[in-house]
Amino acid sequence: MRDTRAELLMQAETLVRTSGYAGFSYADLAAAVGIRKASIHHHFPTKTDLALALVAAYADRYDAALAAIEADHREAPARIEAYGRLYLGGVEQGLGCLCAVLAIEGEALPEQLRADIARFFERHIAWLEGMLREGLARGALRPGIDPTTQARLVIATLEGALLMERLLGGPEAFAGTLGALVASLVPAQASAAT
Repeated sequence: MRDTRAELLMQAETLVRTSGYAGFSYADLAAAVGIRKASIHHHFPTKTDLALALVAAYADRYDAALAAIEADHREAPARIEAYGRLYLGGVEQGLGCLCAVLAIEGEALPEQLRADIARFFERHIAWLEGMLREGLARGALRPGIDPTTQARLVIATLEGALLMERLLGGPEAFAGTLGALVASLVPAQASAAT
């Protein structure tokens, strides 16, 4: 049986990640899914409802990915590298980060949507801070790193690299940026050994 709601979310995410919130309409989404616009309104009465559902689903996927990273990698540098690889899929597919694409539209977005996007990034900053604090305590990271500032720098670097390398260097260039980012976090002797 067809799961129209799931199809709508999947196609809407692609539309937002390529064109932005203001850059697509329900007519575009109806054409992508092959249904009437009225059918979209049945599932998502407003575009804001749709966007809120997109952000919630995206956040849930990332939460699961973060839990998997913690389970699969013991040390902070490997966790940060694995986190960075989550962005690589966007480079390979030519898609921006959903929440970053939405954040670009800032004040033009409904207040609740802006709040949900902010919460998405706040959760990532908090997760990264935790990984960085743990890495510092274990001696796996360069002494003197400020976890709060560095967490924001990690996200800013990865979001910027995603944006730039989708157009310029592709996955290899993104991987180079990610490698340089991780190398900047580890003690000098560990960085030279890798």
